[in-house]
Amino acid sequence: MPAPIAAPSRNVAPCSQTGMASWYRGTAKNRASPRELTAAHPSLPLGSTVRVTAVDTGQSVVVRINDRGPFGRARIIDLSKAAANQLGMLHDGVARVRLEPIGAAAGDACPFQQAAAG
Repeated sequence: MPAPIAAPSRNVAPCSQTGMASWYRGTAKNRASPRELTAAHPSLPLGSTVRVTAVDTGQSVVVRINDRGPFGRARIIDLSKAAANQLGMLHDGVARVRLEPIGAAAGDACPFQQAAAG
């Protein structure tokens, strides 16, 4: 007899990515102010928006992807100082987060699944 299929959790978006986030001060290439709600992601389209939710606290912030990264350290996203502050992660520097695309990035196909397949 096949194993039963688990019902999807109501707490997890159908298109999401979970992992560690860090925050950054910006780069010479990225001229955005640290006061802006921006982030660096390795594969999401530049200009797309993503809701970032701290798994432990439930605090969330919406950021615009304006750069590539993070590079190394097993992170899935680098947040601006302002975004990290809203999530309450400035002191620790890292937090476990869930990313959910918003708007055009949340279209029919999940951008995280596309990136994994590409």
